[in-house]
Amino acid sequence: MISTAQAARFRRAQALAYECVEAVGAQLEEGQTERQVCATMQRWLTERGVTEWFHQPFAWFGERTTFAASPVWTPLHFFPSGRRLRPGMPVILDVAPIVDGATADVGWSTWFGPEPNALHEQMLQDLAPYRDLVLQGVRAERTLQQVYRDVDALLDEQGYRSVHRRYPFAVIAHLVADHDPRPGDDPVPLAPRRVPGPLRGRRVGGFGLDAQRFLAHELRETVQGRVASPLWNGSGFSDHRAQPGLWAVEPHVGFRDIGVKWEELLVVDESDAAWLDDDLPHVRRWQARDSERAVA
Repeated sequence: MISTAQAARFRRAQALAYECVEAVGAQLEEGQTERQVCATMQRWLTERGVTEWFHQPFAWFGERTTFAASPVWTPLHFFPSGRRLRPGMPVILDVAPIVDGATADVGWSTWFGPEPNALHEQMLQDLAPYRDLVLQGVRAERTLQQVYRDVDALLDEQGYRSVHRRYPFAVIAHLVADHDPRPGDDPVPLAPRRVPGPLRGRRVGGFGLDAQRFLAHELRETVQGRVASPLWNGSGFSDHRAQPGLWAVEPHVGFRDIGVKWEELLVVDESDAAWLDDDLPHVRRWQARDSERAVA
């Protein structure tokens, strides 16, 4: 696996990202727009030292959590809109800061309203099996294409619609980079040489320059046959086992006008795979529900 120190840096980055979405999510107010909530997340992270981003913060309210608000969903629809928050809306917050060179990318689902929504609660619980399905598929050296199809088969069995199929390149996961490796760190996944200081932290099209250069470099190497694809989807480009690195995995399901997802980092090496951290909000939620059922 990656070095202990390297894993600790990525774990801190991921923990900070989750702390952000939970803190901002706890302060959601009726009438806020998606853009205002994203500005709050960016300010929250900036105040804690974040200056670089894999992508800008995203927020989706209501039926926008299903990516079905428009007949033709394009990458532009991912960006926060002027949609205002009202009671009885599902909410997804997604942030991707780069902390001390380590990239995090997390997705967090909640319900805005005085009372929980039974369907939303069930959908969150139904996301639990995907975590083990993905891990065991990678450990069994099934191809990424096969694991993707396994996820969609479970999704169909549960009666949900795949929302991740509407992501750019229909990805369920993508590689993230270590932009600031240290002596003794694992050599993968490393970004190309970073952009100059004055440009560092700049974003184009919502994505950080270093993140764009990393993915462009990996995709170019893929096309030239030197490495496997950094994008995980159901196409022939994913007809191979997971290449070593850190993968941001994000199964996203929808039903009617409600969408839910989780997103976290999976660490893959030449012979094994493991989730970077088990102390995450969605995992704690599933554990609490399992404990309640055991007592009952």
